[in-house]
Amino acid sequence: AGQKQELKYKMGRKIKAGVKGEASQYKTRSNAIRDMQVTLQDFRRLCILKGVYPREPKKKVKGNDKTYFHVKDLKILQHDQLLDKFRQIKAHLKKHKKLLGRRELKNAETHLAKTPKYSMVQVIKDRYPSFIDALRDMDDALCLIALYAQLPQHMTLEIKKKDLETCASLYQDFMLYCTMSQCFTKSFLSIKGVYYRAQIMGVPLTWVQPYKFNQRLPFELDYKVMGTFLEFYTALLKFVNFKLYADARMSYPIKGDLSPISQTSSYLDAVKVRQMQAQISKLFAKAQEATEIEF
Repeated sequence: AGQKQELKYKMGRKIKAGVKGEASQYKTRSNAIRDMQVTLQDFRRLCILKGVYPREPKKKVKGNDKTYFHVKDLKILQHDQLLDKFRQIKAHLKKHKKLLGRRELKNAETHLAKTPKYSMVQVIKDRYPSFIDALRDMDDALCLIALYAQLPQHMTLEIKKKDLETCASLYQDFMLYCTMSQCFTKSFLSIKGVYYRAQIMGVPLTWVQPYKFNQRLPFELDYKVMGTFLEFYTALLKFVNFKLYADARMSYPIKGDLSPISQTSSYLDAVKVRQMQAQISKLFAKAQEATEIEF
């Protein structure tokens, strides 16, 4: 009896599963949604905007068919301002639904116009502390924006005309800057589209632009997830375009017609383009010496 008590004393208290070790550092998606008290759609949108992605632990305690997130990433999401905005929007739309049920149409319309909105400024500043970091993440943004610039409008899939026009305008401004700065290094044709490779401030960028054909949109894709990525990437490209044009001492959005394809461009426009090219070349020379450029 004495030996059993001594062995029990040496072993200590039994540790429960999932309390300590690697199992305590990960949570499944369902547990994370339950703890944060949000819907699956809002959780996906929040993860995409904040750059939080699933992890693969060495030992999957809850099963191999579960999606796992790191506890540190979830703690960042729990104290983020976007989460509070999502909750305010959800409560606002819930009240709007009640007004529609009571057939108070005027009050419902007025209430809907006061829906809270969130800004992407702080999100981009948190994810990219320097401008070089933003440029390194521009490959996927340019591919998706160039794709949406070629897509047709579709009401069922929630592809709005306003978003398509925004993508086309932002992409055209970026291509115009690359043309004026002469930063293209390679370009070739493929089955998928036209591949471009450019080098801006020492950062290589590669993206593909689809051909202008009639697109048939497959219904198997989740366009809501793509729309969330598009929302973030359009905001990112706006900041990048503004920074590039501001460093070249140009106003953005662009005023007037400076497109190299335009047939009505005057001699003054050509002189402006040459001056911009000289300014941009000097900027690139200084940027190669500097290690980081602040947003």
